[in-house]
Amino acid sequence: MANLLSTVFSSLASVFMAAFLLRAILLVYGLWQDANSPLKYTDIDYLVFTDAARFTFPPTPALSTSSSSSSFLAGLLPQGSPYDRETYRYTPLLAYLLWPTTPAAAASLLPGPRVLWASWGKILFAAADLAAGWLLVAVLRRHRGLSGPRALRYVAAIWLLNPMVATISTRGSSEGLLGVLVAALLWAVLERRIGLAGVLLGLGVHFKIYPFVYAPAIVWWMDAERMGREGLLRFVTPERVTLTLVSLATFAALNLAMYALYGHDFLQHTFLHHVTRIDHRHNFSPYNMLLYLASAAQQSGGFKIESVAFVPQLLLSVVLIPLVGAKKDLAATMLAQTFAFVTFNKVCTSQYFLWYMVFLPLYLPNSSLTRRPRLGLAALGLWVAAQAAWLQQGYELEFLGRSTFAPGLWWASLAFFLVNCWILGLLIGDLGTRSSVLTGEAKGVAPSLSSPSSASSRRKG
Repeated sequence: MANLLSTVFSSLASVFMAAFLLRAILLVYGLWQDANSPLKYTDIDYLVFTDAARFTFPPTPALSTSSSSSSFLAGLLPQGSPYDRETYRYTPLLAYLLWPTTPAAAASLLPGPRVLWASWGKILFAAADLAAGWLLVAVLRRHRGLSGPRALRYVAAIWLLNPMVATISTRGSSEGLLGVLVAALLWAVLERRIGLAGVLLGLGVHFKIYPFVYAPAIVWWMDAERMGREGLLRFVTPERVTLTLVSLATFAALNLAMYALYGHDFLQHTFLHHVTRIDHRHNFSPYNMLLYLASAAQQSGGFKIESVAFVPQLLLSVVLIPLVGAKKDLAATMLAQTFAFVTFNKVCTSQYFLWYMVFLPLYLPNSSLTRRPRLGLAALGLWVAAQAAWLQQGYELEFLGRSTFAPGLWWASLAFFLVNCWILGLLIGDLGTRSSVLTGEAKGVAPSLSSPSSASSRRKG
């Protein structure tokens, strides 16, 4: 059995086939559960996404009377607004990506069973998981010095074959798209494809705001030594200028295009809403109770402490953590940034955990959590236990109708927050004691993908 598992985890094809089958099984099971159980498998967010796509591409009489080719072309054009769907708080690009789920797409004579196209978004998000996994393997082999089998084991265990990751995507959460965007961003930076990195950074921030925190770390990492430049103006390098201009141009172009189509609705629901939101449902944050009371009171005016929640969040993730770790280990720094951003965010849900989990395979091979297995198991155990305690209180509140806000849910939120702060301290501690991780990441040399052992032999420390 051990030999069989070793063989499976040594083969790129075997790992990705297992990851594909896991998601395919969950997709089929989800269809069965949705049809036969009052407790639905599909996430409510997926219904929001598909409703928004339906509002964006409504069926029109022209679709049924025109020819097949003109019907298909007409069905591709957005005729309405995704913001006509209440609670849609995302870029219109997401609604565009889910065009195949709409009646307009059905009228355009898409081949295959309708149930398949209705699940198109879930399939897309699951495929993004696999793409992110491929990029993680590439980074581990080319820039972290791991052999192929060892890289596969980390990526498979934490990302590709992790039931939590697969379930979130197959339930219809779009976080898999963010996973592949940030993985591609890191890969592009390490590969010195600066123009591509700029496009990915601008697209990522347009899509979900939070990837902007990576900009300071990337810019700080891109010093003259790494990018092969010399001279007195070592900070203002061509690569830094290119990254800044391309990312800003991409972000601005997308926003201007969406604003031209949807006006203030786009700004309000995609960006401004997240500044003032007081969402307290399914929220692990210690601000949960405060947001609940604020939503019940519905007070206007006066100082609200939740309005300054971003101060410690941004101080850590945008300023302090990049300064401590970016020049030493960019991937681990991006993990710590994301972990801090999620931990201190005033809204924290299970989907947000994927934001930092995508970086874990890149951090763990050289971390204190693997060098000291007891510490790693303690961190994992406490994280799971604190989350389980919160979920138990949340289940009683939302499914059994018992008022568990105080003290149960409140104490569970604080416990989860403190556990996360302790783990964040471990991550930052690793950054503070780490010298440069690899020649490939520290000096701009990308070791060959075909000879990972040679890269490993060049590793420092």
